[in-house]
Amino acid sequence: VQLQASGGGLVQAGGSLRLSCTFSGDTFSSYVMGWFRQAPGKTREFVGGINWSGRSTDYIDSVKGRFTVSRDNSKNTVHLQMANLKPEDTAVYYCAADRRARNNYVYNQIGDYHYWGQGTQVTVSS
Repeated sequence: VQLQASGGGLVQAGGSLRLSCTFSGDTFSSYVMGWFRQAPGKTREFVGGINWSGRSTDYIDSVKGRFTVSRDNSKNTVHLQMANLKPEDTAVYYCAADRRARNNYVYNQIGDYHYWGQGTQVTVSS
């Protein structure tokens, strides 16, 4: 399994960005997906996740109402739409995948995910 994240960049506070993660190497719909981020000097944290079908999502409190995770199983892609960005959202963002049973559960721990993308930098200026 390989994951390729893209879409990061520099944006002003209040702006928007859409991250994408392309999956290859297995049946995408058999995998749950997650987005994590790591800011300088901080540990990696869960941002949002989505179950195999896209019907279930979960987010950390600090991004609820601003970020949206979605997936397109026909295109083997998961997205993280980020709106109303804040300087504290500055981090390297990683997509992650794990093969799981097809249920409504969304996984939010680093240890839940076996496969990781290379990360994409998001910088929000004030």
